[in-house]
Amino acid sequence: MLVPSVDLKLEVVVIPVSDVDRAKEFYALLGWRLDADFSFDNGFRIVQFTPTGSACSIQFGTQMTSATPGTAENMYLVVADIEAARAELLGRGVEVSDVFHAAAPGAQFLRDQARHASGPAHDHKTYSSYATFDDPDGNLWLLQEITTRLPGRE
Repeated sequence: MLVPSVDLKLEVVVIPVSDVDRAKEFYALLGWRLDADFSFDNGFRIVQFTPTGSACSIQFGTQMTSATPGTAENMYLVVADIEAARAELLGRGVEVSDVFHAAAPGAQFLRDQARHASGPAHDHKTYSSYATFDDPDGNLWLLQEITTRLPGRE
């Protein structure tokens, strides 16, 4: 097995939105850093935000993707304290689900809250507690509490 010798770092994820200005207002509301907002004569526009503490950014704009707005799902935002992260988002006016853990393997990826077990995982088991929120187009963000990283992920 070949071990990669070149670093490959995820830099940006493009998300589909229907209204660039509305999306820009929402991501600014989250407190994320606005890195760029460039418009060009040909109608192309690119807006980039970076979540607090993240090395990876998001981009949206016009003429960037053929994906249907609202179809990006389960984009992870890793947090050390799920309840504190949820409280901060609520304080910013964002609708956030209650904290939950998966009632069955993979249930965290389902929008069906009946498949979510209420409250954080027992003893806040790392990688096991979640909350979700949508942007104005319905792109789904998944908060995940990680208190201890798996070996090799430090």
